[in-house]
Amino acid sequence: MRIGVTGHMNLTESTSSLVSAAIREHLAQVGDDLTGVSCIARGADSLFADAVLAAGGALEVVIPSRDYRQAKVKADHAAQFDRLIGVAKLVRVMDFDHANRGAYEAANEAMLGSVDEIVAVWDGRPGTGAGGTAEVVAEARTRGVKVVVIWPEGAARE
Repeated sequence: MRIGVTGHMNLTESTSSLVSAAIREHLAQVGDDLTGVSCIARGADSLFADAVLAAGGALEVVIPSRDYRQAKVKADHAAQFDRLIGVAKLVRVMDFDHANRGAYEAANEAMLGSVDEIVAVWDGRPGTGAGGTAEVVAEARTRGVKVVVIWPEGAARE
């Protein structure tokens, strides 16, 4: 089973714990043959990647651009980002020099086009533009890709 992720980056600390537990619970029901596909951004993407590894699954990483690490990964997320890159079975870097909307859309397309299901860590609110969580959920549903929304009671964004 190949499962991708989309979700909010700006989760509170308590929400991160709630979301992590909910993702782990969902993945425990999937079975042994699990591959997780993630862009490993802060928040939902990295929580999902860690949950895939904890479940014994393989991790595939999609990086939006060649400069993503330098341009977008903040110091407090760098160690987790680097660790996940280091344990990934496959790392795919989109053909963009700079992290921008087009690069994010390409990364989402690469993820969405390669999975059977997506986990959406999403509060259900409308999106703010192409490449966001709401848009990825809508596109997955249009394509008939199963969407599992995770937004536990008490969850909040920063």
